[in-house]
Amino acid sequence: MNLHDAIRAGRTETLGERIKLQRQKLGLTQSELAFLSRINQGYISEIERNKVAPRPATVTALALALNMPEGVLVGEGLEHDAPLPLDTRELPLLGSIPAGPPAETQEETEMFPVLRHHYSTEYYCLRLSWDSMEPTLKPGDIVLVHYRPDVDPEHVQGKICACLVDGQPTLKRVSVESQAQRKVVILRGDNPRVPPMLIDDSREFSIQGIVLQLVSREL
Repeated sequence: MNLHDAIRAGRTETLGERIKLQRQKLGLTQSELAFLSRINQGYISEIERNKVAPRPATVTALALALNMPEGVLVGEGLEHDAPLPLDTRELPLLGSIPAGPPAETQEETEMFPVLRHHYSTEYYCLRLSWDSMEPTLKPGDIVLVHYRPDVDPEHVQGKICACLVDGQPTLKRVSVESQAQRKVVILRGDNPRVPPMLIDDSREFSIQGIVLQLVSREL
């Protein structure tokens, strides 16, 4: 049954039903959708049965995995059975972490469309080429980044940040810990094969941006 049939049959269409119908339309099992979206299969089952309300980041990941515009997936009514024109804005799409404002970077940039509520002059999109954040983020993913030069590491504890270490770009989770009566910055990847980086006074370090969310992933 597609979305039109569901509505004509008098069913109350919910987010969980839309996810299930689109998953079945693509011939995916819950386990396969879990693999594509990096979301626990049991949690997807709870969403489809309307037992839980997913967070916005979860909805975004499911929309990408289901190859469906996020605005269509969360919409209601007959008109949402087919993709509708979405109100988008364009942001600079970079292939490396900029050492300055993204609008002024010397890198030759292309533009990437994002939904209107994702747009800000302080935001840019970054195409990843690193595997340090596997399985959370993969090479080729495009993420939305808030340009925050030299933000205090203690204010982004546990967040994925775009950093420069000795002039080299890296994407890591930032944490601050006390060691030997002094605070040190530790950069960790979600990939267990990538060792953490300890940032001491001998290294040149800056946070250039905070990763807000995934906006595109190749299926």
